[in-house]
Amino acid sequence: MLRLEHISKIYPTGEVLKDVNWEVKSGDRIGLVGVNGAGKSTQLKMIAGEIEPTAGVIIRPTSMHIAYLNQEFEVDTTRTVKEEFWRAFAEANQVNQDLSGVHRSMETATPDELDELIHKMDRLQRQFEAMDGYNLEAKIDKILPEMGFDAQDSDRLVSAFSGGWQMRMSLGKILLQKPDLLLLDEPTNHLDLETIEWLENYLRNLTTPMVIVSHDREFLDRLCTQIVETERGVSATYLGNYSSYLAQKAENQAAQLSAYERQQKEIDKQQTFVDRFRASATRSTQAKSREKQLDKIERVEAPIAGVRTLRFRFPDAPRSGREVVEIKDLTHTYGDKILFLAANLTIERGDRIAFLGPNGAGKSTLLRLITGSEQPTEGTVKLGEHGVIPGYFEQNQAEALDLSKTVMETIHDEVPDWKNEEVRTILGRFLFSGDTVYKKVESLSGGEKARLALAKMLLRTVNFLILDEPTNHLDIPAKEMLEEAIQNYDGTVIVVSHDRYFISQIANKIVEIRDGEFRVYLGDYHYYLDKIAEEKEQAKQEVLAAEKAAKKAAKSSKAGTKKK
Repeated sequence: MLRLEHISKIYPTGEVLKDVNWEVKSGDRIGLVGVNGAGKSTQLKMIAGEIEPTAGVIIRPTSMHIAYLNQEFEVDTTRTVKEEFWRAFAEANQVNQDLSGVHRSMETATPDELDELIHKMDRLQRQFEAMDGYNLEAKIDKILPEMGFDAQDSDRLVSAFSGGWQMRMSLGKILLQKPDLLLLDEPTNHLDLETIEWLENYLRNLTTPMVIVSHDREFLDRLCTQIVETERGVSATYLGNYSSYLAQKAENQAAQLSAYERQQKEIDKQQTFVDRFRASATRSTQAKSREKQLDKIERVEAPIAGVRTLRFRFPDAPRSGREVVEIKDLTHTYGDKILFLAANLTIERGDRIAFLGPNGAGKSTLLRLITGSEQPTEGTVKLGEHGVIPGYFEQNQAEALDLSKTVMETIHDEVPDWKNEEVRTILGRFLFSGDTVYKKVESLSGGEKARLALAKMLLRTVNFLILDEPTNHLDIPAKEMLEEAIQNYDGTVIVVSHDRYFISQIANKIVEIRDGEFRVYLGDYHYYLDKIAEEKEQAKQEVLAAEKAAKKAAKSSKAGTKKK
């Protein structure tokens, strides 16, 4: 269907891709993985035809229609939802708008103008019909509920909807065009868990082949049939989902390392013989023969060292009292919106709590209430009285950085006793390498600032970590490093995150914000999912039982009436 053959890409800043080879076949759902800067989005743009490879070729049918959902959803917030969906059909949309303009003009036209407008309307209607325009309306009406929109949403402005719903609009517009291949670049960014799960289920039921770039490992795990990894410019294909890829890669690396070590042992043995007898009168010929054999050996390369070479640990956390945070009768409102209503929660030493809930439920607000940067409308939120030392990473933490300092200076300020090499090692884990460590903070991108702010905060001696979306802008290896650091941390952690894999790795307790209350689940993320499934099943059975009881009562009442 589509194949990349020996693709390379060289930018003025260096070579990104060296030798990329993989293909998409009917029914494939391929996940592109690799560290930030590995060239994943570059490959998507090449497939979409936005940029050209330096060398190599992309083979695809000339009639192939490729749809590209990039990281920034392309919607016009001044339009209604239905008008936005109409933008999927550019030409037909323009003709439809021209028709609407003619209809408006006819309301105030003079008899002479009316005759001309009638001819124009007839021409536009025939043109619209030739484009199958009258069926397009039906197609839009059909896809709106598939994307989760109600009938009354059609006339609402796009600006009235959250980023998650705007993503649905962008996806819906793409699917209306019946693409042969779907390209998705970080589709889960900034979506809440409910929307991510909806997107997952929707894409899984599509037959359209797709290529996905995502740092959401759970998303890749549940959706992908293949993983294509790009490492140091070279691609490798693994069948199966993300977990399968990890297992296969580990096996391949172990086998390659074993073969490499065996060959090195044999080479060392032969080289020792050559060095010993090269000048020997009786055995020099044999030594030269072995030397020639060594030159001809096809060398097994050492496996590329995994990027998770550093085992970063937080500084030791001073022991706090048992009670870290106490929330009593918390009520908090924004205007007419009630976020919390007489809610209660106690956070204890050693808890690693993930707060879950849809966007707008108040998760980030709760963290600000706990830090004291925001005051509750009613009730109390207070830190424990015995030795609680909080460290807060908020989503806009990057704004607090000193713009005049370099990346290196920013970290050195936190750990003045560290050597430059140690500082550079930490910065490397957060994707700062080479001369980038000497860049001024003011010249960094938003993502780079966020990573630097996280690196800075993780070096502080605290015993209560408060993390708001800490994995934003981190690639998978950096997320793994953070997960391992939290797992080995002996303090208390609360986190707000939409990264389900991250939550499953670090949380030992889940608190869901639902209907203004805190619903506590005393287990990890998978325990929470099991309990939610049980609750839904129980609610379903209760509804069925109520319906059955109502029917029985109605039947009994009817029988009683007949007896009378």
